[in-house]
Amino acid sequence: MVQLEPSERLEPIGGGHSVIVSPAHTFNTDTILLAHYSMPKRGERCAEFGTGCGMISLLWCCRSAPRAVYALEIQPQACGQARRGAQQNGFAQMQVLEYDLRRLAEEPAKALPLPLDLDLVACNPPYKPLGTGIRNPHGSKAAARHETGCTFAQVAAAAARVLRWGGRFVCCLRPERLAEACCVLSAAGLEPKRLRLVQHRVQKAPSLFLLEARRGGKTGLTVEPVLLLEEETGACTAEMKAIYGEYGEGYK
Repeated sequence: MVQLEPSERLEPIGGGHSVIVSPAHTFNTDTILLAHYSMPKRGERCAEFGTGCGMISLLWCCRSAPRAVYALEIQPQACGQARRGAQQNGFAQMQVLEYDLRRLAEEPAKALPLPLDLDLVACNPPYKPLGTGIRNPHGSKAAARHETGCTFAQVAAAAARVLRWGGRFVCCLRPERLAEACCVLSAAGLEPKRLRLVQHRVQKAPSLFLLEARRGGKTGLTVEPVLLLEEETGACTAEMKAIYGEYGEGYK
């Protein structure tokens, strides 16, 4: 077993695997939804931008069989958690890179730490542009909520640089940014192709969207049925239980 820091603990994620979480770097339901929506196919080469504690990359390795996973993260503590998480689970195909993803769109190909023909890139970007909402005083949480490190346009440019022609970029954001996201992705050469809105219950407005774009894709967006998280009783829907998988065995 890898060594844990005093503030860290192991969180089981199913299949005998676990993720290292801490107060500064953890995950939530949105993370699991994005991991499921972006699940790679067997043998694909993938990257996760802003991996944090590594949850999405770990779930990819746990639930699928990607050939290679490059988990990029700029914060050293989060990199340590994700790197030790990969070691703890024996996921040799998962490589954690302490790297500023903004450099992906700028540096020569030979200087990049990952190949330029990836099948899939996923990112759970900061939900709020700078200047909107209340900024968290804690650095790691502020970076997760607001675009203090990079903008969504920079994320899109980086993804377009490393994806093969026809490769997929998958993200999740708040509904108020849907129009912006589609415009930014199209401008970067990533055409939005598949969209799913997420809401807690039938009578609630959507609180999240999941979006897949393809590099060099033709125009034409498929809007999938809304994903409901809860029944009217407050219990998880059958689909949400399936998405949680073994991790959610305690959910009713």
